[in-house]
Amino acid sequence: MTREQWLIIGAFAITYFVWGSTYLANYWAIDSLPPFGMCGVRFLLAGTLLYAISLLRGDKTMPTVKNWRNAAYMGVMFLSIGVGGVVWAQQWVDTSMAALLVAFQPLLIMVLLWTFFSTRPPNKAFLGAGISIIGMSLLIGQPELVAGKAETIGLAVILFAILTWALGMILNPRLDMGKNNFRSTAMQMIVGGGVAMVFSLLIGEWTGWSIDQLSMKSILATSYLIIFGAIIAFSAFNYLMRNVSPEKAATSTYVNPVVAALLGAALNNEAVTLQSVIAGGILLTGVYFINSSKTAAKPSTAEIIDDLAIPMGNKGLRR
Repeated sequence: MTREQWLIIGAFAITYFVWGSTYLANYWAIDSLPPFGMCGVRFLLAGTLLYAISLLRGDKTMPTVKNWRNAAYMGVMFLSIGVGGVVWAQQWVDTSMAALLVAFQPLLIMVLLWTFFSTRPPNKAFLGAGISIIGMSLLIGQPELVAGKAETIGLAVILFAILTWALGMILNPRLDMGKNNFRSTAMQMIVGGGVAMVFSLLIGEWTGWSIDQLSMKSILATSYLIIFGAIIAFSAFNYLMRNVSPEKAATSTYVNPVVAALLGAALNNEAVTLQSVIAGGILLTGVYFINSSKTAAKPSTAEIIDDLAIPMGNKGLRR
């Protein structure tokens, strides 16, 4: 095989495994760090590193006020609310369940595009929507999943987070954040991380916390999220977007929940029920139908979703 083929294989492996593993890494990171506070630290540090990389690459063009404003919108929607909400909910929701719930977002994107932009989905996408809804109903209908008030609230927060994420995806292509991908990503991270940290302080997450409570598990997991989850996986995904079709790059949508479930069961003692396996299979089948339904006349909802439907926490890394 050629060097380029090996690089493509490596990039797929990174996006499949690393992004699938971020759910467990998030759970471990909040072992001794408050959820929104951890997100603030993660994105502020990653954003600062990426901004420095953008300068080292030789682009000295300064972003405009408009670029910063648009990046702020995306940073808050994608990172402060989107990622922050999912991480917060993982205090009660298993990592594998969180990953499967996030996989539901292509349906939300389809509905939002149709509602606000009159982009009617193809018939095949409606079939996928129906299948996805059945899978989601089976998934969240398990008594053990909603055993208490905290679990129910956690599920509701994740659904709100992915709805906000989907809205951000619709707006993202329409906003000018500058031509430098590294810099626009860094700007989103800096603002999103800053807002998450301010929110963390306002709700008292750090009250009574001391550095003595910080565990090695949280330090290693947060470092992994910064280096591998943000910078390395971001670079791998951008390489795929330049060298393979969007629908192939978006296959991580189907693989990430599987990786998350396997890691959660193997390393975090999470129980994976037969109903969860069946529900997950049905849900991902529906997502496949949504993503693969195309029309030749003009870009369809599915084609737009193909380009947008990537794992939670990562769309903000694309621009």
